[in-house]
Amino acid sequence: MEPGGLEWLLVPMQQLVSWGAAGAMVFGGVVPYIPQYRDIRRTQNAEGFSTYVCLVLLVANILRILFWFGRHFESPLLWQSIIMIITMLLMLKLCTEVRVSNELNVKRRSFADSKDEEIKAPPKRSYLDFDLNYFWHWSKFTDYVQCVLTFTGVTGYITYLWLDSSLFVETLGFLAVFTEAMLGVPQLYRNYQNRSTEGMSIKMVLMWTSGDTFKTVYFILNQAPFQFSICGLLQVFVDIAILLQVYLYSHYPQKPVSHTAHPASTKAL
Repeated sequence: MEPGGLEWLLVPMQQLVSWGAAGAMVFGGVVPYIPQYRDIRRTQNAEGFSTYVCLVLLVANILRILFWFGRHFESPLLWQSIIMIITMLLMLKLCTEVRVSNELNVKRRSFADSKDEEIKAPPKRSYLDFDLNYFWHWSKFTDYVQCVLTFTGVTGYITYLWLDSSLFVETLGFLAVFTEAMLGVPQLYRNYQNRSTEGMSIKMVLMWTSGDTFKTVYFILNQAPFQFSICGLLQVFVDIAILLQVYLYSHYPQKPVSHTAHPASTKAL
């Protein structure tokens, strides 16, 4: 085969690999939440999923989108943030509906055991109450949307004012990826507190590690802003630290194994 013919075949292959990698970056981050979403719908129980995961990912991806206005980076990373925000809002909607429904069912059962005929609904908690004791534990999905829109509006306005400052833009980018990189730390700290990894899905951690490794390599090869690469490496180190905990606590148990199952935390790939 002539060199020209071989080159004609290589170029489409390179494009396919590039498109595949970009597609994995855009949609790979939401994959772990698909079975989580289905499980919550099936069991009508959201106790195993922390809505603070949604909070962290919403903040991180909103900041990343604002960072894009100051310093354009790869389009797949921008679309990844948009898809992740939509996914987290859907998760919040489902979790809120399930939680409120379960609270009402508990009320009904408690009043069924008593002689009171009146069934009181659970207390309404609203974002506009500005009660820090119930922050991110509101009764309606619209309250979460209002909070997200307020945060986006305030940070967007500040970004608009300081968009010409390279220091502000670089700091914004660092905060965006650093927030996401810290998503595995609560799991790491909880394992340390319990001196055990019982109840944590090892398969999930392995999926975190493979996804974070792929993402970090993608950042480096595509010369993404250095904040992305540094925090991607940090995510990989956190994942490895959790895997080391699995080995340490299984081979050198620190305390008698508890029979209480702890739901594993969830993070983006």
